[in-house]
Amino acid sequence: MQEQQTDGEYRIEGLAHASGTTVRTIRAYADRGLLPRPERRGRTNVYGEEHLARLRQIAGLLDRGYTLASIKELLEAWDAGRGLGGVLGLVAEVQGPWSDEESGQLSRAELEELFGGAADESAVEEAVELGVLERVAGEPEVFFVPSPQQLTVAAELHAAGVPFSAITGQLRELRLRVEEIAAGLLDFTAEYVFQRYLDHPPSDAEATEAAGLVRRLRPLAQQTLDAELARAMRTLATRQLHDHLAGPPPQPPAAGPATVPVSLPAATVAAVRDLVGPAATAEFVTSATEREVHKRRMDTLATGGREEDAG
Repeated sequence: MQEQQTDGEYRIEGLAHASGTTVRTIRAYADRGLLPRPERRGRTNVYGEEHLARLRQIAGLLDRGYTLASIKELLEAWDAGRGLGGVLGLVAEVQGPWSDEESGQLSRAELEELFGGAADESAVEEAVELGVLERVAGEPEVFFVPSPQQLTVAAELHAAGVPFSAITGQLRELRLRVEEIAAGLLDFTAEYVFQRYLDHPPSDAEATEAAGLVRRLRPLAQQTLDAELARAMRTLATRQLHDHLAGPPPQPPAAGPATVPVSLPAATVAAVRDLVGPAATAEFVTSATEREVHKRRMDTLATGGREEDAG
């Protein structure tokens, strides 16, 4: 079977060989609408240079992380004459790193040393699940670290006595809250900044302009969050420290017996003061009064009992 024709035409096997892909893949792309229809000659499909160029475009976009669905949209834009340069630049800006931090790699031995020699395989698996660590194909003892700063924070917390389960649990909760904040910021910028690019398929020039805006505004999200987090941490930490140092709130003094002001003759008060002294005057008057009240109560009870016997 002849794979490549002399005039730049291909049968499907020759196209697969020239593009470095497989016949099955070419057919799958055709079913998805990613390839133009081949020319039909009798019982044979004939492909041309445009099919080979399209397969190379698809391969390049796949290498850059695009899905087949997004590739189809981009290729439709290209076919409509809008160009791909601006669109690809916009996607690259959005999908690019949103911080200046550089990723790195770490061996298992270095990872254990970072955490004080702790070898906790369940913690490693959870870190992989959360994306804090990523496995490197073909190298089981090496991990890719998207954010070394995040891993360092976890190591510092563990060194301070925080268990791995608490660290990962806090990260899960924090991630949910931060994603809610990010969604709000994206909705805000979509409404006030990018709406004019989103209500129609952008032209190449519009996509390039939008990519420039993303590049300018991207650092603002982190700067805003950094400033607000610093403010909130200072306010709440100060309040918490004050509450701990202040101790329990003071208890109100125990309530004494209720008092009612009573007018006494000045001569009586003077006589009591001369007898017991100024400091004990009130106590003496109170005690004498209570004794007299008690005596009269007893007399009343005794008299009442005799009257009942007589009756």
